[in-house]
Amino acid sequence: MAYIHVYMNNPTAGGTDGTQVSENTGAAPISVTLNATNNEESAAIKLALRCDTGYQTNGDVTIALVGTTAAKWALAPDNAGSPGTFGAYGAYLTLTNPVIGATNKLFWAKAKATSDETPVNDTTVDLQVTATIEAV
Repeated sequence: MAYIHVYMNNPTAGGTDGTQVSENTGAAPISVTLNATNNEESAAIKLALRCDTGYQTNGDVTIALVGTTAAKWALAPDNAGSPGTFGAYGAYLTLTNPVIGATNKLFWAKAKATSDETPVNDTTVDLQVTATIEAV
């Protein structure tokens, strides 16, 4: 059982809103449409982490991009409702010792396309969250 989840569709900091991103189903993916010919980069996508009721994180939380084209995605911490500084494409994001409970902790993602790729519905990239979860 997963005790921490990722949410999308404009979640609110400290709220309990947003749509849970699918976990191994592809039913609610984080997605963007980009024009590779123009080497297009997406706008920042607001995402959130939230634990199930009765649980919280203890220590650092790492969000990694895994999959065939993970190097075309970048992550950033939240900075008062806006993206902080994005890391390198393909790099993981570490949130240092946050306490993430049953309310949203925001972070951000963006993607890019490059002119050397063929148009495709790419479903190879996943977000992998690593955290120590404890009962409250």
